[in-house]
Amino acid sequence: MSTQFFSKLSKNYIELLDDDEYYDITIEVGEDPNVKIFRAHMNILCYRSPYLRRTLASNKKNRDNSLAHIKLSNISPEIFQIILKDDLQMKEIEVWEHVLKWGLAQNHTLIPDPNTWSNDDFKAMKNVLQHCLSLIRFFSLSSKDFLEKVRPYKRLLNHQLYEDLLKSHLDPKSEPNDSILFPRNIRIESIIDTKIVTLEIASTILKWIDKTVINNSRFDHLRELYLPYKFQLLLRGSRDGFTPKKFHELCDDKYNTITFIKVEGTEEIIGGYNPIMWSSSDNWGKTKHSFVFSFKEKDIKSAIISNIKDTEHALNYGAKRGPCFGTDIIIRATGEFVNYNIRYQKFFYEKKIRDTGNEFSIEDYEVFQIKERE
Repeated sequence: MSTQFFSKLSKNYIELLDDDEYYDITIEVGEDPNVKIFRAHMNILCYRSPYLRRTLASNKKNRDNSLAHIKLSNISPEIFQIILKDDLQMKEIEVWEHVLKWGLAQNHTLIPDPNTWSNDDFKAMKNVLQHCLSLIRFFSLSSKDFLEKVRPYKRLLNHQLYEDLLKSHLDPKSEPNDSILFPRNIRIESIIDTKIVTLEIASTILKWIDKTVINNSRFDHLRELYLPYKFQLLLRGSRDGFTPKKFHELCDDKYNTITFIKVEGTEEIIGGYNPIMWSSSDNWGKTKHSFVFSFKEKDIKSAIISNIKDTEHALNYGAKRGPCFGTDIIIRATGEFVNYNIRYQKFFYEKKIRDTGNEFSIEDYEVFQIKERE
């Protein structure tokens, strides 16, 4: 419930930033010929930036109920737009690396390797970064990034902060405190064009593909989503139709595909991962890396993921079949141009992912090919 509340609150906040009626300050940003006027809200600016708080404090003293106006010529309109909306669209580890790079640029005598730094070097760097460190979402980082990219710089961090970070990675049952910043928002359209799933579900599936540890830590909701790949939409039933002919036309010979199926009249999603190609020939696809899954409520806590047990019968090909995983998830029709029937029964995969084995109707289905993000 709290996650939904904060999500809606964030959406309301972005709408407030775009409001053209109730603003109380204008900000002239940039230098000729690249100048832009922003309309904003003083209260929000004060709480988002200590620098703007100081700038607005002196401006406020001279106000006579007229519209406030300030000029910021030492920053481009494009960069200010990003700052105003916190819309970096960057991984948190990239933010950390850029902050370190900026800090090194202010200390020309330092070399990049922190193993060579003296105590005085760390003190100098910490002094330069003092206003930046509290803005880094360290708890969003993966254990690997924390170990490799943060631990060497631990003397830059407050001792208690570092101990809390260490504990969050070593003890998944430890409790996070309320002051931890949530991960930065990622625009879903930059990762996956979907009508069915959330980024959290996409992240969970990618973790399973890459065998990344899923440990149900109390910090999971604070960790950055695992999205090393992008999803290329190959087929959407509501757009392309629900026939075997269309499926094979759009998906045959494509590797590394994920199928998501939305069960009609519910929030349930089932599907599977196929690391090898799809085919129209009547035979079996053999692989040890496929799996099937279900999400009962679009909630990653309800996830059931089941690896292939009988690798000789991982995929079930055929001209009258859609994406069939063994004989567990069967999507088939009586002809190539006829709409599907679909059923589930546990046969060749390890776990049962649905309570019933009856035929059911689908609201929509999507097939994606996953590729490396550029």
